[in-house]
Amino acid sequence: MLRRNFKHIARNPTTVFNAVLMPVIIMLMFVYMFGDAFDVGVDYIDYATPGLVLLAVCYGLGSTATAVNSDMTTGIINRFKVMDVSRSAVLTGHVVASLLTNVIAVAVLLGVAFLLGFGPSASALDWLGVAGMVVLLGFSTGWLTIALGLAAKSPETAGLASVPLVMLPFFSSAIVPADTMGPGLAQFAQYQPFTPIIETMRGLLAGTPSAGDAILAVGWCVAIALAGYLWAAATFTKRA
Repeated sequence: MLRRNFKHIARNPTTVFNAVLMPVIIMLMFVYMFGDAFDVGVDYIDYATPGLVLLAVCYGLGSTATAVNSDMTTGIINRFKVMDVSRSAVLTGHVVASLLTNVIAVAVLLGVAFLLGFGPSASALDWLGVAGMVVLLGFSTGWLTIALGLAAKSPETAGLASVPLVMLPFFSSAIVPADTMGPGLAQFAQYQPFTPIIETMRGLLAGTPSAGDAILAVGWCVAIALAGYLWAAATFTKRA
């Protein structure tokens, strides 16, 4: 199932563009066009890279939701039911394929960031923490995206269902510090799920990790993964 899903991703130019190239374009846009306009106390590329890593994870989610919904609406699940295929493998294959796509997208983004002057102070242990955070984030958002895809009525609406996950990072500390935003938006940015995840990666890459942010980040990821898994499993059982 993993091989099948990953081949579908690799053969779809739109999916590859959205998942891998679009985050790079956004990085170039913010660093070169808007970077000098933001006063964040450090080089903007160093500030923005952790938030853009999260964006790289989120931008590949739309294709996952569409693929899951397409499986449910085109009848392929009925063929799987008469084959020696575990029912859990159908959804798990989508999760792992999405996670592998996220890892590739983040690796490409970090490579471009280094070319643009990104200079992290992270130790080997800090980098391991960043990798773990990326995997945990990709795993949790993957299950939530699959649940959204299963709940949608058609592949077209499934693609739109993941839009809030793509937009939410822009209302966090990904681009600018939350305390520089206006009233209301600053509080929303401070307490929404993605901000502690970004701040955890930012602290790890700077060599100054925060235990408080890390606990919140892991807690949010576990909660999102659990909610997404339970929702996806229930919806899949009902529809299949």
